[in-house]
Amino acid sequence: MEKKKLFVLPGEIALTKQPAIISTLLGSCVAVCLYNKSGKFGGMNHFMLPTGGNQSMVGKYGDYSTNKLISSMLKVDPNKRNLEASVYGGGAVVGHLNTGFEIGQRNIAIALELLKSHGIAIKRNRTGGDSGMKIFFDNHTGEVEVRMIQKSELTLQLEAKKKDLAGRKIQVLIVDDSYTVRGIIQKALSTDDEIHVVGQAEDAYDARSKILELNPDVITLDIIMPKLDGVSFLKKLMIHFPKPVIIVSSVAQKGSKMRLRANEIGAVDVVDKEELKLYQGLDTVRRILSSKIKVAAATHVKKRSAEDVAHI
Repeated sequence: MEKKKLFVLPGEIALTKQPAIISTLLGSCVAVCLYNKSGKFGGMNHFMLPTGGNQSMVGKYGDYSTNKLISSMLKVDPNKRNLEASVYGGGAVVGHLNTGFEIGQRNIAIALELLKSHGIAIKRNRTGGDSGMKIFFDNHTGEVEVRMIQKSELTLQLEAKKKDLAGRKIQVLIVDDSYTVRGIIQKALSTDDEIHVVGQAEDAYDARSKILELNPDVITLDIIMPKLDGVSFLKKLMIHFPKPVIIVSSVAQKGSKMRLRANEIGAVDVVDKEELKLYQGLDTVRRILSSKIKVAAATHVKKRSAEDVAHI
């Protein structure tokens, strides 16, 4: 008879006494497979974070999820000696560029700690690494098949970018026709130890030369500029020399057509200058732009064709 097939999503638990193949897909998340050797049945959880207080998301936290799986198994058979565990996942995957390693390791730690505190033997511990995996748990035999997920070209590119950025400051070019605005943004960003402003440009043509000369990681770009507006320049960048761009403009308010255009062309983010409170000190500028620049620096920007952006 064909075994039942169950797929476990993040935050879910699957447990059945009927023979089944229980599977899930893991990155930094962790899954605990519990098998009852005497009764030949078992279950699996899948959690995203080690601990948390959001009561509407308790299944996504390792402390709740693992304890719930254990208690559910013990309701069927209270003898812990019949239980054995297998633990999977917790990889430092690129989907969590800044915190994937930390989250994965903390997820692993909470699972192992709870299993130990309950006195449950751990038969297999296949955790960590930097790749995702898909696992298939046969709850009738206790066997687990693991299929590692091959990294795509995009994943490899992102990992290379992450490694490059880890050893140095993020290089930023500020493009704005206002000398005063450029100065304020540079002063604000200079207070962040992870960011270095490599240059300023007063228009698109000046920016083009400095991009080729300085090869910045991130560009902040105004829209209303002489000679060539920022949106037209953004199109040229995405076609010929794609870079992470953050639009910083007073004509790109939330919900505006201009903001939508910039996003569709390929801007990583858009900031309304009014939000920065440019003439009220540096704190708001630094708080808003620094975080966006760090995200942008770790973002892969896809090259566009002229046809892609022609009607945007």
